[in-house]
Amino acid sequence: MSNLLPPAGPQRTLSLAQLSNSVGDGAFYVTSALYFTQVVGLAPARIGLGLAVAWAVGSVVGVPLGRLADRRGPRGTAVLLALATAAAVASFLVVRDFLPFVAAACLYATAQSGLAAARQALLAGLVAKEERTGALAHLQSTLNAGLALGAALGGLALAAGTRTAYQAVFAVDALSFLLCALVLLRLPAVPPAPALPGAKLEVLRDRPYTVLTLLNTVLLLRMPLLSLGLPLWITERTQAPAWLVSALFVLNTGAVMLFQVRTARTVRDPATAVRALRRSGALMLATCAVFALSGAAPTGVALAALLAGSVLLVVAEMLQSAGSWQLGFDFAPPGRTGEYQGFFGTGVPVARTLGPLVLTTLLMGAGVLGWVLLGVLFLVVSYAMGPVARWAEGAGAAREGVLEPLAAGRR
Repeated sequence: MSNLLPPAGPQRTLSLAQLSNSVGDGAFYVTSALYFTQVVGLAPARIGLGLAVAWAVGSVVGVPLGRLADRRGPRGTAVLLALATAAAVASFLVVRDFLPFVAAACLYATAQSGLAAARQALLAGLVAKEERTGALAHLQSTLNAGLALGAALGGLALAAGTRTAYQAVFAVDALSFLLCALVLLRLPAVPPAPALPGAKLEVLRDRPYTVLTLLNTVLLLRMPLLSLGLPLWITERTQAPAWLVSALFVLNTGAVMLFQVRTARTVRDPATAVRALRRSGALMLATCAVFALSGAAPTGVALAALLAGSVLLVVAEMLQSAGSWQLGFDFAPPGRTGEYQGFFGTGVPVARTLGPLVLTTLLMGAGVLGWVLLGVLFLVVSYAMGPVARWAEGAGAAREGVLEPLAAGRR
C-alpha cells in the first residue's frame, strides 16, 4: 500500500488536491447529463452542442492561461482557476436555459483547462525532472480513485432521482474545488519564470511539439473508446449483457489506480518513453482485434473476448500515458512549462469532442473492419512518435544553443 502513496512533501500535497476535486468530478460526471435533461429541461442534442462549444473554447484558452501561470506564478494561478471552476459548477445550479448553460459550460471548460496547465507548471517547479513522470502517475492513480468514489456518491443521487439530490451533487463538486484551492495554498510558491525571447505564444511556432501534440491527440481516442465506443459496441453488436459496461469501467479504473505508478517506473527519458508508446500501439492493435472478435461470438466467447480486450486496453493506456507525459514535459523549454503543457493538454478536449464522431463512424458504421482500421491507426501513430521525438530533441538542442549566449549576455 505504501507504494500507492506519493512521497511526502509537494507530491503528496498535489495528490491530495487532485483527490479533493476528483471526488466531486466523479459525482458530477455520472449525474450531469440527467440533471440537465430532467431538471433543467435541455434537449440532449443541445447539451452535446453546448459542451462541444465549451470544450473548444477551453482548449483554445488553456494555452494563454498556461502562459499566465508561467509569467505570474503557477500556485496563485492554479488557486484562482480552482476557485473559478467552483464558481462555474455552482452557476449550473441556477441555469434554466440554453444560452446561460453554454456560458456556464464555457467558464467551466476554460477554468478546468487552465487549471490543468497551471498544475503541470506547479509540478515542474516543485518536482525534480527525473521524478515528474512518477509524480504524474501518482496523480493519475489518485484521480481514478477519486472518480470511483465520486461515481459511487453520484449513484446515490441517481437512485434518489430528485432535484435536491442532483443539486447536492453539484454543491459537493463546487465545494471540492474550494477544498482543492485551499490545499494548493499549502504548497510552496514557485517564482514566476523570467520572460524569454520569442513570440508571446512560442509553442504555436514550435513545429515538432505541435506535431507531437497532434499525434498524442490521436492516441487519446482511447478515452472515448472506453466511455462511448465500447459501450455502444457491447449493447448493439454483441450478445454480452449490458451490465458488462459498468464492470469493465470498474476494471479499468481499478487497474490504473493500482498499477499506473509501477508502469511509469519503466519510463525515465525520451528513449524509454518512445519504447513505451510503441508497446502501447502494438497492444492497442491487439485490443481492437480482440474486441472485433466479440461481435459475432456466442455470449460466453463474447464475454471472454471483451474481458481480455479490456485488460489489453488498460495496459496500453498506462503505457501511453507514461510515455506521453515524459515527452510532453521533456520537450517543453524551461520557463514555458505552463504554456507548453496548456497546448499539449488540448489533446484531451479535442479527443473527447471529435472522438465520438470518429468512433461511431468506424465501429458502428464499419463493424469489424472499423476495429481493424482503428487498431492500425493506433499502431502507426504510436510508431510515428519516435521520429517526431527525435525531431523535437534536435530542435530543443538548437534552441538551447541560441538561448545560452543570450543568457550569458544578460549576466
